Amino acid sequence: MLTICGYAASINVRKLLWACAEMAMDYRLEAWGSATMPTSAPAFRALTPFGRVPVLIDGDACIAESNRILSYLAERTGRIDLVGDTPLTRAKIGMWLDWQICDFNNSWRPAFMGLVRGDPNFQDADQIARSMGEFARHVAMIEAVLAKGDDYICGDDFTLADIAIGLSIHRWQAMPGEKPAFAAVDAYYRRLGARAGFQRFGVEGGP
Repeated sequence: MLTICGYAASINVRKLLWACAEMAMDYRLEAWGSATMPTSAPAFRALTPFGRVPVLIDGDACIAESNRILSYLAERTGRIDLVGDTPLTRAKIGMWLDWQICDFNNSWRPAFMGLVRGDPNFQDADQIARSMGEFARHVAMIEAVLAKGDDYICGDDFTLADIAIGLSIHRWQAMPGEKPAFAAVDAYYRRLGARAGFQRFGVEGGP
């Protein structure tokens, strides 16, 4: 059985939990990070030099970095529909995965940590305002893509890109206060809500 090392509130861990639901994969969640076992512990650092959750243990294999694990799981189970069946589609899905983990996540982090998590390290009003502006700017990019008429990020079919980006959009929906309206993004969010994995690990899994 697969072991996912991390804590259930982590957005990057929830990617894997949702993916496992999509692929009907059994796993156990081993609590590391946040208020659970510290990722600074030697036992965790023996799993990954990066010191971050999640980490996937599959037999003797140990893999870190959430979006790389997503691709591994899809390929391991033969879910080519999720990872792409040609070099071009794989590249496009990978492009969105890279953008999500680097640019998109970094746009919302200060605002989310300050306004939703209440982290005392993220209470500067100017920093929060800048983060919300960047968050909205990145959501607007997704709006422009979806407004062309496709149901999902990479076309008419659901892929790994939607797992990563869908959870970040869930965080956009959870942000308090007034926000710009994005009709195509709202419709996309409702489509994702029809998927059992997103319902459990997105909508019902916390902000």
